Amino acid sequence: MQGSTPSGILRCWMIGAVMALAPSCLAALETTLTAPGAPKELVERLEETSSVATAENRGLDTPLEILSAALSDYRTLVQILYDEGYFSPVVSIKLDGQEAAELSSLSVPSQINRAVITIETGPTFKFGTATIQPLAPNTELPEQFAPGKLATTGAIQEAASAGVQGWRDAGHAKASVAGQKVIARHAQAQLDAQINLDPDRRLTFGRMFIDGDTDVRHRSIEKIAGFPSGEVYSPAQIQKVGTRLRRTGTFNVVSLQERETANPDGTLDFDATFEDLPKRRLTFGVELASRDGVDVTATWTHRNMFRRAERLRFEAAVRNIGGAEDIDGRIGLRLDQPDRLGPDDATFWSTLLERRNTENYDVTVASLAYGARRTFSDQLYAEASAGFQWSDADDAYGNGRKFRYFILPFRSEWDKRDSKISATRGFYLDSQVMPFVGFSGSDTGLRLYFDGRAYTSFGTAGNLVLAGRVQLGSVIGPPADGVTPDFLFFSGGAGTVRGQPFESLGIPVGTGTAGGKSFLGFSGEVRGRVTESLSLVGFYDYGIVDTSSFVGSGAEDHAGAGIGVRYDLGGFGPLRLDLAVPVQGDTGDGLQFYIGIGQAF
Repeated sequence: MQGSTPSGILRCWMIGAVMALAPSCLAALETTLTAPGAPKELVERLEETSSVATAENRGLDTPLEILSAALSDYRTLVQILYDEGYFSPVVSIKLDGQEAAELSSLSVPSQINRAVITIETGPTFKFGTATIQPLAPNTELPEQFAPGKLATTGAIQEAASAGVQGWRDAGHAKASVAGQKVIARHAQAQLDAQINLDPDRRLTFGRMFIDGDTDVRHRSIEKIAGFPSGEVYSPAQIQKVGTRLRRTGTFNVVSLQERETANPDGTLDFDATFEDLPKRRLTFGVELASRDGVDVTATWTHRNMFRRAERLRFEAAVRNIGGAEDIDGRIGLRLDQPDRLGPDDATFWSTLLERRNTENYDVTVASLAYGARRTFSDQLYAEASAGFQWSDADDAYGNGRKFRYFILPFRSEWDKRDSKISATRGFYLDSQVMPFVGFSGSDTGLRLYFDGRAYTSFGTAGNLVLAGRVQLGSVIGPPADGVTPDFLFFSGGAGTVRGQPFESLGIPVGTGTAGGKSFLGFSGEVRGRVTESLSLVGFYDYGIVDTSSFVGSGAEDHAGAGIGVRYDLGGFGPLRLDLAVPVQGDTGDGLQFYIGIGQAF
């Protein structure tokens, strides 16, 4: 080699080696996918799933990566076709004219510029036979898994899962698929599917072993959980145990895992793993009304204070900041104790100190109560308590009036809404019944209050929502002047009739206004979504207050109507702005506005 030197040869060899080792960079890979006769939705799904068709988005830019993607696509695309009922497909993936399956990863082309995917789906198959055995009583199989129905791998998988779940629901925790036989008869375009199940033996619950980083005492966890040791195994029971523990608000993670093998005596043990939430939580809320000013609320929650999963909640509110009346507020404290009674029961202590300054009355209230709460489901609970309430009031009936009561409040809440912060369907019912026994000269009676709400979206997926609300209140027994004013009923304001001043409707007494012994309120809203985050609302509110325990024909009434805007803040609920005016009655005039977070009801 004339003119060559050892150093020149070495330099050329190094340049060649670097070029050989450097990955080849591609221009944009040109890809096409065709499936003659296939539905448009199927073609789109194939294109979205194919690694080759989405190579650029996946960052695949070397020949080896493109080849690997093509080889994996054969299985991926065929599986999608099986899922749609095509059991005789032909899939071709050509890279620069060569079938990818015939290329070797040891001799990859230096460059790949074009990928052509051609799919012949063949006919759709139907089930010839579709059997699964043995089945537990009352097992419901998917309708699609039956002779004559479109045959898909999804239908087979769903049938197998339903069969296993049927046995598990019957107490056979270790039921499984023993085997399956699937035969494609291409000439008839039919698929014969046979699934064999192994129920295994029926088991009972054994013990729950507690693990994980939790500060809650194990005895309290066991009391709250109500683990059903000795009962026949049931997945629903395990779900209920988990729900009871999560309901305490103490745990961030609750995991109940059944052990792989049962005990020789036919019992099945579970491992329970926990992770605690932070012990303290602080929240704030603000609401603004044109006449009533700003209301500020705050809550402070301490979880697991005494290591028994209890929850101490401190609530404070300051109201009428900048409003027409003097500033007032409340301080409340509640301690929930979930491990004192049974697994679905809890006890609680509550105390309240409140000052209310309104146009019609001023009252200072203090109360102390002890009670129990029963949770029937995630949607329904009831609680009852016994305690004392002291009230000192100045109102239309006189100043310095004192009321002393032994109270027995009962409350139930049934919540079937699809969302607590912005419901589009379902209903909500809050029922309150409170007998009160007067002492130190106070009268005895009964106070009732009901709040019912219903929602429907007319099948529009929440784009158009009709919401309605009915409120009903009554005081039975003593005369109106023999009851503390905070037991009586007024109407007007954001919680009853928008467009009318807060608690502006009552019963005329001399030159003042007192609360009525009965109240009936109606509210209706039409909510229409304009964009994903923005909604417009039209509403009408109507309220009646009467002197008797039940609303009659001669009762005082008023109404308000207006429009509103909602801006969705995600998990916080919608930001609400309502503009309302009086449309009936003489308790107010002019525009009222309300700003807050969450729907009006």
